[in-house]
Formats: sequence, C-alpha cells, structure tokens
Amino acid sequence: MPYVTAADGAQIHYKDWGEGRPVVLSHGWPLNADSWEAQMLFLAGHGFRVVAHDRRGHGRSTQTWHGNDMDTYADDLAVLMDTLDLREAALVGFSTGGGEVARYIGRHGTARVARIALVAAVTPFMLKTDDNPGGVPVEVFDALRAGSLADRSQLYRDLADGPFFGGNRPGAEPSQGIRDAFWLQGLQAGHRNAYECVAAFSATDFRGDLDAFDVPTLVVHGDDDQVVPFEVGGKAAAARIKNATLTVYAGAPHGITDTHRQRLSDDLLSFLES
Repeated sequence: MPYVTAADGAQIHYKDWGEGRPVVLSHGWPLNADSWEAQMLFLAGHGFRVVAHDRRGHGRSTQTWHGNDMDTYADDLAVLMDTLDLREAALVGFSTGGGEVARYIGRHGTARVARIALVAAVTPFMLKTDDNPGGVPVEVFDALRAGSLADRSQLYRDLADGPFFGGNRPGAEPSQGIRDAFWLQGLQAGHRNAYECVAAFSATDFRGDLDAFDVPTLVVHGDDDQVVPFEVGGKAAAARIKNATLTVYAGAPHGITDTHRQRLSDDLLSFLES
C-alpha cells in the first residue's frame, strides 16, 4: 500500500485513483479514506486523479501517540501534497476533514490549490464559547469522550444508528451496510487517536483559516445535520468565506457522503468542471 512519511516519521496511507486534475479528499471522524470510495470512483471515472488519505491514527496510517491535533493533520496533508507534487488541486473536506483542509490553507496557503469544497464541515468553530455563543455546548463533546472510554464500539453503533445518518428521524432508513461500514472504520482508528480527535474537531477555531481562503469554494451542508448543525457549520462558514457558494440539502443528515452519495458526486463534479 502507498504511504508518505510525515515529519515525525508517521506513515500516512493514501489511495490514488485515476488520471487528470487532482482532487484530494479528507475524511471525517472516526473514519478513513474508504468512506470516500463512492465519490472517488465517480470522479476518477470522469477524468480526475482522486487522492484520499487516512488521517494519522485512523485506518491504515500510523497510530501515533502524539500529533492528534489540527496543526499536525494539516502538516501531514501538506506532506502528501508536496510528496505527490499535486498542483492546481481541489481540496474536499468532509466533517473533521473540512477542518483539516481549512487549517492546511491557514498554515500552507493556496499555492497548490485551485478549489475548495467543505462538506458538512466542522468549520468555522463548533464549540460554544463567550465569543461563539451559537456553538455546541462542551457537554456534547464530553459525552462523546465518555462514551469512547466506556465502550467505543457501542458509541460508534449508536452514532451510526442514530444522528450520523439520520436514522432517528421518521422515515429514514440508512442501510445496514452503511451503518456497519461506519462502525468498522471507527474501530480501525486508534483508541487514543479517535479520543483526542474529538477535541481537535470541536475546540479548534478555524475562523482565521477561512479568512485566508482565496479560491472558489463550495460549501455543502444538510439542514437537518445533528452532528454539525447547519447554523454552526455550513451557514456560518459560507457567510465567512469570501464569495463562497452554499448548497443546502433539505432534510439531509450529517453523513451525506453516503446518504446523498450520488447528489454529492454530481455537485462536486459540476463544481470541479465550472
């Protein structure tokens, strides 16, 4: 399997499908690059080179003890971009991956980047604080951490069956396969890595990073997202990013890479070809 080597020696696994202009996909918590396979297959089949990596501590990448923070994630992404010499790339980040993409722009700029898409992303800032009163209370993230320590396998089952794919909404029926894939990918992540990533995606302030965006940006978000609420995520991000395009999926949950996979693939293709 292909890997790049991060600054501290961590091995970052990646998939590299197709040929053409590069599209780099950053996954959500607690998943890995496999969560992007529908979009990878679609975009590679439409003339793009599609690269998706496993964030450190997740999937097939090294389960490092340290470095489970957004600055390190962004620097790992930079190593991937530089090692593969990707230019005029589109960066696409889902959920936590959206934060990774934003922090990459904040730390490394857009010299290699032509477009950005944030999909149900944690940007601009999830945590409720004095200067972010509309954010999500810390007790929500404390409960995730407590659930992870008590029985993380069951935590991932509960998330997959309920809010992540909207299975707790009337009439919603995410497939057993989709839910099982979430659980399996979650357990492939290192315990400490997944635990510390909760703070990385919830308590990192990306507002300054979004201010550095200077390329066309697409923001996609479901308005029934129970994990990253629309008002906190997509709506706020699109309002902050200069000339961003906001696309709202009515009634959609958080996990739209699966529940709305074809619509998302079509929208990404339209954006990449525009």
